[in-house]
Amino acid sequence: MFTWNSFILFAIGTLICFSLASILVIANRCQAKIPIIIAGVGLGVYLTFIIGFWCFLGYPPMRTMGETRLWFSFFLLSVAFFTHTLWKYKFILPLFTIFAAVFICINIFKPEIHYQELAPVLQSVWFIPHVSIYMLSYAFLGASFIIALLLLLKKNRYLISICDNMVLIGMACFTMAMIIGMLWAKEAWGDFWSWDIKETWALITWLSYALYYFFRQEGIAKRKWLPFILIFAFLMLQMCWYGFKFLPTSMQSLHIYS
Repeated sequence: MFTWNSFILFAIGTLICFSLASILVIANRCQAKIPIIIAGVGLGVYLTFIIGFWCFLGYPPMRTMGETRLWFSFFLLSVAFFTHTLWKYKFILPLFTIFAAVFICINIFKPEIHYQELAPVLQSVWFIPHVSIYMLSYAFLGASFIIALLLLLKKNRYLISICDNMVLIGMACFTMAMIIGMLWAKEAWGDFWSWDIKETWALITWLSYALYYFFRQEGIAKRKWLPFILIFAFLMLQMCWYGFKFLPTSMQSLHIYS
């Protein structure tokens, strides 16, 4: 039941729940708790598949691009759920749902899921926390990207406050994942840092988001650049996540396991 072939059923169920919750939020014709309950059910459906798929594989589904997209979309929907629950900004739930739906649809039409044993280097105690915390950071930073797009359309202090929280949590998780990765690298390859192409893009991504906080602390005149910085930083994040694989030197990376 929890093979990859059944993913589409759970995905559709999840998206129906979040889409219905989003419509109710925009229409504003029901009690505030009802969309939260419906979205919570959708989140439970998605989590059920992840746990079931994990049991089916016998190892955590975090190895391939398709599997990391699975976690990214789950965490993004989780961020949407909890953000809406806390702040109830009308457009957060629908926009986050659309963004997550893009990655879910990519997984449906181009799954990139492979039933293979984990490479020896991945059979480490660091594997699960490293990947899961990275995916959680990607979700929060992806959420800040969505809000940055909103800020381009409408300047709003409330939105900036939400954006600050997203970037702060995302950066904390990203930093933690990098540190875990360094400890894992020391165990696997003997060095904390080897300037591997993925490590280099991770550092560029971290510095890009650090630039956001530099401009955030500057005068109001420079804050107009904040949305553009977040958009640029998110593009760097895409390079760190999967874009580096399209570069000529990618096959020399220690992070290519296929």
